[in-house]
Amino acid sequence: MITASIVKELRDKTNAGMMDCKKVLTETNGDLEAAIKLLRERGIAKAGAKADRAANEGIITARVNSAATTGILLEVNCETDFVSKNENFQDFVAEIADTLAAANAADHAAALAVQMGDLSLEDTVKAKVVEVGENLQFRKYVRYDAAPGGVIAAYIHPPGKVGVLIEVGTAKAGTAGSESFKELIKDLTLHIAACAPKGLSRGDIPASVVETETEIFRARLAESGKPANIIENILKGQINKFFSESCFLEQPFVKDDKVTVTQLLEQKGKELGDTLTVTRFVRFGLGE
Repeated sequence: MITASIVKELRDKTNAGMMDCKKVLTETNGDLEAAIKLLRERGIAKAGAKADRAANEGIITARVNSAATTGILLEVNCETDFVSKNENFQDFVAEIADTLAAANAADHAAALAVQMGDLSLEDTVKAKVVEVGENLQFRKYVRYDAAPGGVIAAYIHPPGKVGVLIEVGTAKAGTAGSESFKELIKDLTLHIAACAPKGLSRGDIPASVVETETEIFRARLAESGKPANIIENILKGQINKFFSESCFLEQPFVKDDKVTVTQLLEQKGKELGDTLTVTRFVRFGLGE
């Protein structure tokens, strides 16, 4: 006999509907663990039916270890803002982040294979669909391990729609512990979140993107009737302007547009008696 107490226990463990709990307990002759497994299996099956539905809401979150030498940034998506604000979903994303922070997954594919209980992370996300009732996706994941002297930092813009992970290199022991350096790192992550640079430097901007921008600028200038040599000179200036707007190191600093990010790093380096370099960064925008 399937008692009300075992149905409640299964429901508490899985958050599945009462009728679903009764059904699987009947099928498994009251075996709680077998019932949980069956619900998960069916959750994965149901997830497939929802997989083509747009999941552009969700949460971006990060974890950085206490030594600031390793950090991760990840994005988990759902279909509606209502679910993204739900405590159950937020706790689920936090559990994923904590699991990955304790693992060594180098990239998204490796993260999907990380075990969460009896299932891989990929299957755990799929199984969660039966509980949430929406398509869920573990969309993006990045892990940074700092080089010697490097410091990892993260910033999540509330309520988790934009996230940044950055590595800044130092050449002197003690720099990373200074309040001035910590303030600089925070400012750099805020700048990236606000200004959304396309790359660290010019070499990070795909040639195809530069070519497209050049063609657009050239076509606009051609309509002006200016001589070809004048057009080419103006074109160089416009391309340089494009780079200054797109490349992190060339962008005017968001808190003081009279200095570029490179100049800011040089200024702070002199103050600290060190050489500071931004090694890499990544910015996630929800659903992008």
